[in-house]
Amino acid sequence: MGVKVTEPTDSIVKIFYGALRAVDPYRAVGLHTDRVLSVFKNGNYSRVYLIGFGKAAIPMSRAIMDEIGQMVTSGIIITKYGHSTEADQGDPWDKIKVFEAGHPLPDENGMRATREVLELLRGADDRTLVLCLVSGGGSALLVSPYEGITLEEKQKTTGLLLKAGADIGELNTVRKHISQVKGGRLAEGVYPAQVVSLILSDVMGDRLDVIASGPTFPDPSTYLDALRIVEKYHLEKEVPRAVMDLADRGVQGLIPETPKGDSPVFQRVDHQIVGNSKMAIDAAEKEAEALGYQAIVLSAEMKGEARTAARYLAKEAMTLRRTGATAGHMRACLIGGGETTVTVRGSGSGGRNMETALAFALEIEGVSGITFLSAGTDGTDGPTDAAGAIVDGETVTRAKRMGIDPERYLEDNDSYNFFKSTGGLFITGPTGTNVMDLQITLLDF
Repeated sequence: MGVKVTEPTDSIVKIFYGALRAVDPYRAVGLHTDRVLSVFKNGNYSRVYLIGFGKAAIPMSRAIMDEIGQMVTSGIIITKYGHSTEADQGDPWDKIKVFEAGHPLPDENGMRATREVLELLRGADDRTLVLCLVSGGGSALLVSPYEGITLEEKQKTTGLLLKAGADIGELNTVRKHISQVKGGRLAEGVYPAQVVSLILSDVMGDRLDVIASGPTFPDPSTYLDALRIVEKYHLEKEVPRAVMDLADRGVQGLIPETPKGDSPVFQRVDHQIVGNSKMAIDAAEKEAEALGYQAIVLSAEMKGEARTAARYLAKEAMTLRRTGATAGHMRACLIGGGETTVTVRGSGSGGRNMETALAFALEIEGVSGITFLSAGTDGTDGPTDAAGAIVDGETVTRAKRMGIDPERYLEDNDSYNFFKSTGGLFITGPTGTNVMDLQITLLDF
């Protein structure tokens, strides 16, 4: 069941889409095409290779091909299943190969596409400009396991860390050290070509070493860091033996570390953030105010367990409702952004946003005048077709009338099926962008 349309839900959806418009990848990259053209002309380069990987790779690439496609020699784009279109064909797209691959777990298509990327880049030299378009999801889509590691072993390692609740920084630290392309190794492999990376950030603080596991950026982490993360989540006996052995050899210095900041490789790399969560939050704030709400930004760095974040957000909403009740009427919008985690203990289906929404609904049971949305800006929440969910004070009450126990669904990490049964799923389809999650709370009474 989808969202029941009311005035608050209509407003909350408008605010969400207002935020998305501000981080439209096509527009964001289009603002930088003149700069790319200038680099090409001033550097007297003889060829341009276009490499794009991530959930926003198609609209980012479309901006390049529409504006300066004539200067692109050839290229390869890797995006998530369902994120490319038939429109991306014909001149000048006949120079570009487009692949769809697995996310959040890498698959054979991702490996095949990455092999083609590496084959193309083998022809790069100091007269080559490599234009990298990087967006969230790139860690899973650009996949080339380190020698001696199989795809299945990498999939298992990634899956274990995700299920254990590792955050994106921890997950990518491990990924970088079992990859031939992450953690600066892509830039290392293409040196001495000039690299320009245009990046749509999906991580807090816009850390370039974390976004898509930093394939063109120096890696400050080490094999020892990767090993400690595995140990932190007590996964030493579950992570494949080949991965543990590789980390041990790295700690002992028997294999090279990922390239660090003092490597000459990075003198030939230029990075530019073209879109991020702050831009989306600022736009959500303006959209809310245009709709007549007093906008309050709570945090641009929501993190930690989804349920903990839900309790914090609900407490803020309830506190504001109590203080505003004496005025007799209130229209306020609380805005948060970031990326929480879920420690999976149940066997249900869902994602961090739907889990946040369900936990929030339990906190505001029976309270009128509060509407809440938690959704991924990429249109995806976990392995589902939903971006997130919308709840209010009636959500839990309605479920109980239907004989549905919300707490049981929450404990089983089965938020998707809860909302599918009771209503509240927020389904957008692929949005073409990816700047983490948004949490929007409307107080209207």
